[in-house]
Amino acid sequence: MESQGPEMQATDEHKLAELGYRQDLKRDWSMLHNFGVSFSIISVITGLTTLFQYGLNTGGPGVMSVGWIIVSFFTMFVGLGMAEIVSAIPTSGGPYFWAAILAPQHVSAFASWVTGWFNLLGQVAVTTGITFGLANLISTTATVGTSYAPTAGKTLGIFAALLWSHAVVNSFGVHLLRYLNNTSIIMHSVGISCFCIAVLAKAPNHQSAKFVFATFYDGTGVSGDGWSVRASPAYVAACGVLMSQYTITGFDASAHLSEETRNAQWSAPLGVLMSIGVSAVFGFFVILSLLFSIQDFDVTVASDFEQPVVQILIDIFGNAGAIALMTLIMVCVYHCGLFSMTSNSRMMFGFARDGGLPRFFDKVDERYRAPIRTIWLGAFLSFLLAVPSLGSTVAFSAATSIATIGLYVSYGLPILIGLIWPRNFNKGPFNLRFASRVIALVAVLWIGFITIIFCLPTENPVNSQTLNYTPVAVGIVTLWAFGSWFLWARRWFTGPVRQIQAERLGIDLEEPGALEKAEADGKLGNDVDIKIK
Repeated sequence: MESQGPEMQATDEHKLAELGYRQDLKRDWSMLHNFGVSFSIISVITGLTTLFQYGLNTGGPGVMSVGWIIVSFFTMFVGLGMAEIVSAIPTSGGPYFWAAILAPQHVSAFASWVTGWFNLLGQVAVTTGITFGLANLISTTATVGTSYAPTAGKTLGIFAALLWSHAVVNSFGVHLLRYLNNTSIIMHSVGISCFCIAVLAKAPNHQSAKFVFATFYDGTGVSGDGWSVRASPAYVAACGVLMSQYTITGFDASAHLSEETRNAQWSAPLGVLMSIGVSAVFGFFVILSLLFSIQDFDVTVASDFEQPVVQILIDIFGNAGAIALMTLIMVCVYHCGLFSMTSNSRMMFGFARDGGLPRFFDKVDERYRAPIRTIWLGAFLSFLLAVPSLGSTVAFSAATSIATIGLYVSYGLPILIGLIWPRNFNKGPFNLRFASRVIALVAVLWIGFITIIFCLPTENPVNSQTLNYTPVAVGIVTLWAFGSWFLWARRWFTGPVRQIQAERLGIDLEEPGALEKAEADGKLGNDVDIKIK
């Protein structure tokens, strides 16, 4: 299915040219590498470890285990819808480009603009969530057997240092990342499998199946009753699936890297589906190994370390063993954050190339063939999103909610557009045929459900410390996307730019305003009604 020869390279470049782009990025990723980046960004050990306390307090073991199965099932519908689209439209822009192609001409630019900003929000927030979660793990692990006392300021400093290191590594280009990607795949598969087996084998006692699959716990009450009393147990259970849904995000990386992947029309969609499927199986194994190995539930939930996974490992392996295994986890999380930045820098590069961001950011470094400017832009925006952690106890869960909503809304909009206007959707080689519209409908409904749920408060009572500021962040981006469109962007943003068409007409894309002037003069069409062959 995948060829590495010059014929396949020419086919990939020809397909990209049909979509209006030249081959700027180096195309030397295989399907395995493409899958590996999404698998590393999903990184089940990252989401589960960093949100394990949230899961125990918001529904407990039953919601964590059963919720994982439910979320994995519905996320596969989203993945199938995305895979069908990326097979037809394999570009680094991903969702915002798909929206422009699939929407009718009169709304294509608007659909592209809104989808792009939601995807940008999700991309930045997921990098924040992953790397800030790693900073918390480092701070917590450093307290084991020492007198180190973590503070919000120290954790934010560790977070900044991690972002800087991710940006530096990403700036060296795809060759270095490809080797790190191979390491990441091994660590996330073999390493985490060994971790789970060791935990289950070494644990002195194991919990019952009833405890793992049927125990409900409400720890959402900061002082007094939790949300199961104030609202209902169903409310708590619905909010509790954030742990699972946040964990299975980032599989759009396979789309963002499609311009660097060989045989992209097959490799990218398979990368999406393989990353979801493999992560679902691995994630369930990780959840079961940790839940079955809890020695004392009350001690684990109320651990002085404020990190139940650390407490579970200490109860089983002692301090030294816990530190060793936490180091393995932290190395995996580091790789996850590294490739998250890889993905979001490609998305912002594509969006800038098409005018959604200032054209200053659409440059590729000639030496390393990497979009260095958007790499550092992503690092800066991720840091800004974590600053509220200095004064909020729910900053991390809010960041994960923002990431989940931003990404899934951007996944859902192109799927919804393809569902409403199927005639504009000329399928690629990965074709769901008669099941396409049913799968799209289920995917859109699921995304609508989680978007509402993850904006709700998760700690009671609600005050300045426990406020879920997800609706604020999502609301700001929504107002920006719609407000900026109607105030000024609709006058000049025409959707994805056809670089090859512009260059053939002698238009200098390096000159600010040249493209806009050409469109105003009628040299370039203002539509994005591109035919997908």
